[in-house]
Amino acid sequence: MPDGLQNKIIFQQVAELLQNARQQVLRTVNSTMTITYFEIGRIIVEEEQNGKDRAEYGKQLLKDLSKQLTKEFGRGFSIDNLENMRKLFLTFSKSETLSRILEIQKKQSVPAEFKSQKTQLVSAELKKVDYQTLSSFFKLTFSHYIFLMRIEDEKERRFYKIESEKHNWSVRELKRQYDTALYTRLALSRDKEGILKLSEQGQIIEKPKDIIKDPSILEFLGLPELHQYSESQLEEEIINKLEQFLLELGHGFTFVARQERITFDDKHFRIDLVFYNRILRCFVLIDLKIGELKHQDLGQMQMYVNYYDREMRLEDENKTIGIVLCQNKSESVVKYTLPENNEQIFASKYKTVLPSVEVLKELLENK
Repeated sequence: MPDGLQNKIIFQQVAELLQNARQQVLRTVNSTMTITYFEIGRIIVEEEQNGKDRAEYGKQLLKDLSKQLTKEFGRGFSIDNLENMRKLFLTFSKSETLSRILEIQKKQSVPAEFKSQKTQLVSAELKKVDYQTLSSFFKLTFSHYIFLMRIEDEKERRFYKIESEKHNWSVRELKRQYDTALYTRLALSRDKEGILKLSEQGQIIEKPKDIIKDPSILEFLGLPELHQYSESQLEEEIINKLEQFLLELGHGFTFVARQERITFDDKHFRIDLVFYNRILRCFVLIDLKIGELKHQDLGQMQMYVNYYDREMRLEDENKTIGIVLCQNKSESVVKYTLPENNEQIFASKYKTVLPSVEVLKELLENK
């Protein structure tokens, strides 16, 4: 191996180690600060409970504490920030996940004769919790938790917390995923058991249907909702903003090709977009359609999928998935065009503007 190439490989290995180390240090710092703010919130809440007029006492407490901490430690301890710390404790001390961690720890430390007794308040137990226990729960930045606290439904909040941890979402990406109602869109294609699983484990990809979002939100393309653009323009905008499109598709996707040509019997066909999903270990073909979905669109996708399965797929790879992205669709057309046990062909609507979260939640409630 040439010296230059060997040196380049060594540099890449060292650089990767340093980058991982820096990320680990940053995560440790973020976790430590969040735990500290959580503990400050606990102290504030417990002190408030000692006041006769809790509301007024609480306001004065935050005001005095903010003044003293700012004088001693500088910026970061405004009344609003202290209120966020207070809310951090109140919100996440009631979390089912943290309660479960506390319960496990308590069973390990409490003598057997006391295990059957009623549990104390979570806040009392938290005093005994060590740093390692809390760090296993608080893995994000304080800014992430400030945003998460705005989500009222605990199951939904838990889902976004898990996804942020698993995929290193920035606060900006977390906000975008929430604004596009990712949890609600995934929940729409699941039963009650599946929705509960979402809130406890995040998005787990085990079968083709797990990657389907209906609708897909493509607001980052900057296109109008009305179809005043062609399919080629839609495709061009997706390619120009491929990184955002991959984030919308979900976990494990890599781009393979656009306008992939396949030929047989002297006839040429082009598949709009070809991806590969590393988790499912299969090709994912996407066809873009403007307007209403037609049964011919599903038939054409079936042909593409069959071709990839028979001519492109390796023996150790799973069957190809085909997704037709359309502006509108009839569920009856999909139902009667595709076989009953279909696990390969899917039709999903797309929106180029953000729909109302309330509208999506209404769809979920009416399932």
